[in-house]
Amino acid sequence: MSLDRSLIADVRSLSDPELRRLVILAQDLLERRGAGRVPDGAKVTYRREEVRCGKANCTRCPHGPYWYAYWREDGKLRSRYLGSAREPHQPPATRSRTSDERTPAAESSTEH
Repeated sequence: MSLDRSLIADVRSLSDPELRRLVILAQDLLERRGAGRVPDGAKVTYRREEVRCGKANCTRCPHGPYWYAYWREDGKLRSRYLGSAREPHQPPATRSRTSDERTPAAESSTEH
């Protein structure tokens, strides 16, 4: 399915605050549909990563560190951004995390 050109043009014309609200709405809809959730029983690896923004003149790259969760689903490697690393040994809590998942104890990656 492709997006309608007029929809794309409308999104591109949004102001920064309107665009942020749209992102929040889209993330909420995806979460309600279960997109990006780690399947029950999946072996999850948590990693802290620094990322490059891709801007040619950026003098602050790499950015982060940020926490990501990785798991395999239907033979494909899946990942989910969890947030910025506020505490050195813990990824931030997410609404989609199940109660039986544990917090990693290793500095950069941990498997469960």
